[in-house]
Amino acid sequence: MLPDIRLAIVINPALPLGLIANTAAAIAIGLGARFPALAARQLSDREGRTIDISSNLPVPMLQADAEAITALLLKALAQQGEQAIVPFPAFARSLHDYREYETAFPDRDLAGEVIDGLGIAGPSKWVKSLTGSLKLLR
Repeated sequence: MLPDIRLAIVINPALPLGLIANTAAAIAIGLGARFPALAARQLSDREGRTIDISSNLPVPMLQADAEAITALLLKALAQQGEQAIVPFPAFARSLHDYREYETAFPDRDLAGEVIDGLGIAGPSKWVKSLTGSLKLLR
């Protein structure tokens, strides 16, 4: 994993609260899968009770509308490097089996899809350049 890594999750605030939570959770799993060192650790308390950590870095939850998220996604995809780019396209909600999503995805064009959320992780400078002007999700 990169020594200078930052991450951010960007969500469309117009979504209902339950969909915001679901979108953020799914994206977070994708980021953790790409960079397991973000959370692949355990800690034990003084009584020996061991837990899995949630994240060893802050996870800012930012907001942007669907058009801005799509633009951000396309900008992120245009850059190469050690990074994670985890979009949550709206069409994924209608599919209840991952295999359906995997089958449908190659026939989709992300530039024309509504993107409900986006997670990115990578070099701090890169993440800041993409998300520096976004506001916190409230």
